[in-house]
Amino acid sequence: MLHRLSDFISRKPVWGWVLFFSIMLVVFLIGLLAASITERRAEIASVFNNRRVEIKEFEGRSDIWGINYPREYETWKQTANMDFKSKHMGNMPEDVLESRPEMVVLWAGYAFAMDYMAPRGHMHAVEDVRNTLRTGSPDPHTHEGNLQPGTCWSCKSPDVPRMMHEKGITEFYSGKWSELGHEIVNPIGCADCHDHQTMQLSISRPGLIEGYQRLGKDVTKATAQEMRSLACAQCHVEYYFKGEEKHLTFPWHEGLTVEAMEKYYDEVGHVDWVHKLSKAPMLKAQHPDFELFQMGPHAQRGLSCADCHMPYKVDGGIKYSDHRIMSPLKNISSTCQTCHRDSEENLRNYVYEYQDKALEIRDRVEAELAKAHVTAQFAWENGATEPQMKEALQLIRQAQWRWDFVVASHGATFHAPVESQRILAHSLDRTLQAQLALQKVLFALNVKGDVKMPDISTKAKAQEYIGLDMKQIIEKKNTFKKEVIPAWIKNAEERGKLTSQKL
Repeated sequence: MLHRLSDFISRKPVWGWVLFFSIMLVVFLIGLLAASITERRAEIASVFNNRRVEIKEFEGRSDIWGINYPREYETWKQTANMDFKSKHMGNMPEDVLESRPEMVVLWAGYAFAMDYMAPRGHMHAVEDVRNTLRTGSPDPHTHEGNLQPGTCWSCKSPDVPRMMHEKGITEFYSGKWSELGHEIVNPIGCADCHDHQTMQLSISRPGLIEGYQRLGKDVTKATAQEMRSLACAQCHVEYYFKGEEKHLTFPWHEGLTVEAMEKYYDEVGHVDWVHKLSKAPMLKAQHPDFELFQMGPHAQRGLSCADCHMPYKVDGGIKYSDHRIMSPLKNISSTCQTCHRDSEENLRNYVYEYQDKALEIRDRVEAELAKAHVTAQFAWENGATEPQMKEALQLIRQAQWRWDFVVASHGATFHAPVESQRILAHSLDRTLQAQLALQKVLFALNVKGDVKMPDISTKAKAQEYIGLDMKQIIEKKNTFKKEVIPAWIKNAEERGKLTSQKL
């Protein structure tokens, strides 16, 4: 082979020079690549080795972390922005009960009937849990009036691991929500997901560790790619407050599906509340984002939460994750288009198509579920007995659990569109079965005619119907926000516990 090449070059010397310069070009390019890799590694090492401050264990102030990791910190601050609205969701304030007043009836007797806002960015986590009507207006001295236990803080702040360490996990969970108001002050940030020494992704919440064990898995053996979802799964999951200790528990004992978690809740006899109108023993879904994501096409192909919600960026040769933690639709070129070779418009419309189809079923479920609760109330008022109502109330419980499982997971119709539609379809089926069972009860009671639905066309009308004195509730909360919350913030500032980032 070499002999033939030598003969060819001897006959045509110009090709020898072409070959020479080609080889030199390849060597040069390889050298540039090697230099670039070396430079980037050196820059990364420089960032890590030349940290300006020592980050201590349980450091909840993200601005301290930001001194060493300014790129990540600057993008994290952007979670405070409220500048994005897609067709159905975004990071802007949105009163969900105002746009969907039937939900007030669905949650009658539960705190969510008072207040349910669409979620905002992580920078607003502490602010929003303080301000929501669902946490009540507890007395700052006696702590009377708490609507939630200390467990309610679990996913809201990097101050939580510190308080769990200081108080003990059980004591943290079982305490009153307002007792921790001056301690839980920093919004979701660096310490929630990163080891303070190595910056590796880490698990700071015992709930996930315990839940993962129930699945027969060891979180310490998770891959780097798995950790890019598990860090999120510390909070973006279904959970409940178990027992008198209010121990934060992921109901993964039977699996991650809606049916598996329902089976567990039924076996342990868990009831979140008894519905004020229907008297059904209800379940309240939280936000099973991680569980539904696992049932969708992206997770099944090996993608993580961070791949779409925290796309990589490059600055000065440093590759890092964008910590805005945003909807992928806000930056399609860096998210969807890294895999899908289609236009932004088409990709966006695909998502809207999935969401629109699921919402068709959701709208029907909410209307029919509200009717089922009102019909059950009517049956009780006309002398129905518990044995007569048992079947209908169990169907209402099952139907609303399935509806809530999808609705509470705000990204469900994208994360797992097929599974979401399946669950909503089963919810509608059980809702209609419940209505049929209630009609049989009314027939047995010799009650004739249609049940007249109340006017619940607005949030205010629906809240009045279920007996909420919203004027009094809001006045109490406004006093709490004016007198108590500023004292919490001042206390934290004086002790040097609050981030300097203005919220």
